[in-house]
Amino acid sequence: MDLQEKIRILAESAKYDVSCSSSGSSRANKKGALGAPAASGICHSWSEDGRCISLLKLLMTNVCIYDCDYCVNRRSVDTKRAMFTPQEVVDLTINFYKRNYIEGLFLSSGIVRNEDYTMALLIEVAKKLRLEENFNGYIHMKAIAGASQELIDLLGRYVDRLSINIEMPTQKSLSIYCPDKNEVSIMNAMTGIQQALIQNKEERKKYRFAPKFVPAGQTTQMIVGAGDETDLAILNRAEDLYQTKALKRVYYSAFIPVASARLLSNVRAAPLKREHRIYQADFLMRFYHYTADELLNSQRQNFDERLDPKAFWAIHNPEFFPVEINKAPYRALLRVPGLGPKSAKRIVSIRRSASLSYESLKKIGLVLKRAQYFITVNGKYYADTQNLDIIADRISDTPSYEQLSFFGGT
Repeated sequence: MDLQEKIRILAESAKYDVSCSSSGSSRANKKGALGAPAASGICHSWSEDGRCISLLKLLMTNVCIYDCDYCVNRRSVDTKRAMFTPQEVVDLTINFYKRNYIEGLFLSSGIVRNEDYTMALLIEVAKKLRLEENFNGYIHMKAIAGASQELIDLLGRYVDRLSINIEMPTQKSLSIYCPDKNEVSIMNAMTGIQQALIQNKEERKKYRFAPKFVPAGQTTQMIVGAGDETDLAILNRAEDLYQTKALKRVYYSAFIPVASARLLSNVRAAPLKREHRIYQADFLMRFYHYTADELLNSQRQNFDERLDPKAFWAIHNPEFFPVEINKAPYRALLRVPGLGPKSAKRIVSIRRSASLSYESLKKIGLVLKRAQYFITVNGKYYADTQNLDIIADRISDTPSYEQLSFFGGT
């Protein structure tokens, strides 16, 4: 098989893995090296549903000993198989980088032979890029759950980010749809990376030039809509991973039906809108101090896709509103739909020296189309209704256009 055919097969096979953001690395350029992964050195390109497309994204191989029902590369599927050599991946990365096609490499793999053998292939690619090609650009690779911790630690010395996909939000779904995967081994691998990060941080306090370990941290991915998990169950799992494994990001991928699936053959594709809402809720948990059990609860376990999660929470917590712009603390202002951190900080800063009026809010650049229903200014409510059904309809975002799939087609 020629290289062009391998690229076609293995780039196509890699497209379902969405956890490939190139953010988080701050390693500067250095003399004689190729590439710089610092903020200005990575060219971010995003699809409409949030997927990063700036990296050369490949599978080492689509040969796999696992038989996950949602996966196009599972062993029971009759599909054309291919496998790069480590040198081929290295050559592609360097050539694409020099032509300004990419700003880094994202490399995953099917499990060939066993977990340790697959990890050894990934390590060989990373070592060749760093030590032989002196490549200083961004590298994100998938660590293989079940591989020895020594190999995971070794790979972490050469790459910017590692990720281990948990795939299913619950042990129940993982057992049903991924019978060859073990949640314990996934959690152990995540814990191993977390502990190595902590150890490396201490080493760098003592030794200034100690090599960095996975400077951009670790991530994972969950599939949305394959199992029967609610939005609440998905967010609870993500929240737990952030708290116990110190993950940089949890990525979400709307389930896409796969030909020849067995257990999932009758499961329809998950709406991209649902994936988008979960991403928004994840953002609220990470940056707006919400918890999963605040955003959703046992009575409301799924989001209304018409409303973003912040608006959804506001509509279902009317006792919190309206908040007084001139008195509400910063965190209360953050909960007002239409107000973000910059707007909230600006309000807090200005009101230290002057009382804000409704007109002055407009003058300082605040967009009050949504916020007006949830605030008072000097005790006065300026919106024309307090009816929650009317407000929900007005602040919903139901676009008139059709959202296109990231994977093409009509």
